[in-house]
Amino acid sequence: MTLLKMQEGIYIDDSIVDDLTRSDGIIFDCDGVLIDITKSYDLTIKKTTKYVLENLSQINDSIDIDSKIIEGFKSTGGFNDEVDLTYASIISIVAAKKLQRDQREFIFEVIKNCDTSGIISAEKYIETLTEIRDIKNQLNYPENSHDNQLYKTFDQFFYGSGLYQKIFKKDSNFFESGLIENDIIIVNDTLISQLKTKFNSKISIVTGRGLESVRYSLKNLLGQFDLPSSKFLEDEPRNLAKPNPSSLIEAIKGMNIKNAIYVGDSMEDLIMAKKASKQGYKTIFCGIIGTSKYPKEKLEFFKKNGTLLILESINLLPKALNLEKE
Repeated sequence: MTLLKMQEGIYIDDSIVDDLTRSDGIIFDCDGVLIDITKSYDLTIKKTTKYVLENLSQINDSIDIDSKIIEGFKSTGGFNDEVDLTYASIISIVAAKKLQRDQREFIFEVIKNCDTSGIISAEKYIETLTEIRDIKNQLNYPENSHDNQLYKTFDQFFYGSGLYQKIFKKDSNFFESGLIENDIIIVNDTLISQLKTKFNSKISIVTGRGLESVRYSLKNLLGQFDLPSSKFLEDEPRNLAKPNPSSLIEAIKGMNIKNAIYVGDSMEDLIMAKKASKQGYKTIFCGIIGTSKYPKEKLEFFKKNGTLLILESINLLPKALNLEKE
C-alpha cells in the first residue's frame, strides 16, 4: 500500500483513485463525522460512570474516563455503543478496586484483552481475575434496552429532562440541561451541495444514534439526506449494531449504489465497510481523524488497518473527490 499525503489533511492511496472517480453514492456515520461529540457523548460516558460507581458501588475515587480510554475501547472494534463503553468502564473499575490495582492501568489491560465482541470480551477477561457478580446483577446490562437502569441514567444525562421525556415518554430523575446541547455540528449546507454535484440524492446516514437524537442536533440539515435509506441503529435490534454490515448494505441497496463510500471514524465503521465489500457491495472506507483528541495516533491506527482514504474533516471531501470549482 502506498498511502500518499496529497495535500494538507488528505491522505489517499493511489490504488483507489479510479474507484473514487466511479463512486456514485456516499453514506455517513454521525458521531465523530457529521457531529463532534467530544463535549457531549464523551462527557456523558464520564459522568454516567462516576454516578453509577458512587451510587451503586460506593466507589468515590474513580478515575475520569477520558478520551484516551474511550478511544482505546473503540479501537477494539466492539464498542460503537457508548453505553457499552460505559458499562465496560464501570465493571473494570469495580474489578480494579477488588484486585487493589491501579484503575487506569487495569482499564488498559482490559482494553488490550477486548475484541469485536465488546462487553462479552471485557466480562470474560475480568472474570478470569475476579468475581464481579454483584455489579453485573445490579446493572443487569444490556437487558431491557432503554428500561435498563444504566441506559436510563446515560440517556437522562445525555438528552436532558425535556428531550428525554419527549423521546421516551418518561420523566427524568435529573433536571439539568442535556449534554447533547454540547454537540458541535460539522456538516453544513455548502458541503452537501458540493457532494450533490457528484452523488445527486444518493447521500445517507448509517449511525449508532437514534433518529430523534440526530434530528435534534442536525435540525433542518437532516432533510438533506436520503432518510428512507438511512439507518439509526439505536432504534433497531441490538444484533444489528456495528460492525454488522446489514444496515450499510440496506442503505446501499436502497439508493441503488454500485460503488459506495462510507465515511466513519472508528474500527467498527472500518470493519462494517470491509464486510459489506466482502458480501459484494463495493465500499470504500473513508476514515475521519480530526475529531479525535489524538489525530496523529488515529491516522496511524487507520493506516495500520489498511484504510486507503483518510481525511482530517468531512469538509475536505470535495477536494479529495475533485469537486471543488477552480
